[in-house]
Amino acid sequence: MLVNMFGLSNLFRKSKPDIALLVDGPNIIRKSFNIDLLEVKRELRKHGNIKVAKMYLDQYASDKLIEAMVNQGFETITTTGDVDVTMAIEAMEYVLDPGIDTIALMTRDTDYRPILVKARARGKKSIIIATDVGFSAALRNTSDKVIIYKGPGSFETVTNSE
Repeated sequence: MLVNMFGLSNLFRKSKPDIALLVDGPNIIRKSFNIDLLEVKRELRKHGNIKVAKMYLDQYASDKLIEAMVNQGFETITTTGDVDVTMAIEAMEYVLDPGIDTIALMTRDTDYRPILVKARARGKKSIIIATDVGFSAALRNTSDKVIIYKGPGSFETVTNSE
């Protein structure tokens, strides 16, 4: 009550939402896309504070790739099975985490649409980060925001209305 009486409640509000960034490595990390992940993270920081940055890779990922992802500030998760399953389960954990406000998925794969639906049902915002090549319309139309990496230094951000 004293906090509200003296107008101090704004001191305890977050200035920006906290984001969990999860990257579908096999779907996104391809030479043909030539994506600068540091640039992607800089763009995403315009939408909030990145509290979690995870890169999901399959068992075929080279030691050099894993090292490069760690050097770019990603926790790497290597799976022996399907990357999609592991990433989806962890994404759901962040949907349920009260410390995370926004789920950002870097993928082109429509398999992640149910996560976006659950995030919205739980009051979370969602961002999809994708290349403009072969990108799922279902993801584009279900997420709150879409950040499209068009090439070095070039992003397009689309906000979906309800």
